[in-house]
Amino acid sequence: MPKVRRSRKQPPEGWELIEPTLEELEQKMREAETEPHEGKRITESLWPIFKIHHQKSRYIYDLFYRRKAISRELYDYCLKEKIADTNLIAKWKKSGYENLCCLRCIQTRDTNFGTNCICRVPKSKLEEGRVVECVHCGCRGCSG
Repeated sequence: MPKVRRSRKQPPEGWELIEPTLEELEQKMREAETEPHEGKRITESLWPIFKIHHQKSRYIYDLFYRRKAISRELYDYCLKEKIADTNLIAKWKKSGYENLCCLRCIQTRDTNFGTNCICRVPKSKLEEGRVVECVHCGCRGCSG
């Protein structure tokens, strides 16, 4: 099985604990990239990739901020090696963005009317029984 991409720099202590999970997520990412996309819209074929990217970043974030299971050195190493998304984690630390699915959902320049994505609208503000699915990443509601 291929290793998680890393630089030649020796990983810090504790890497052995998170490496199997990261390798598993990397394998899922490769499968999602090579998955056939016939019959799907272009954006739909990218949804599994966004989901796995989110999973990987959330795993590192939870280990460091919630469970406090990894050291600052290992956390910084994961960010520097781009194993986790630095900008997404920075948003998760801000109030109101704790469950953000991807950065494209809060970029107003990507929408027709200069607003956030539909998945950022709270479920209480939407019509009852309406299924909402984000065009960018397939999220069904990340506003809480």
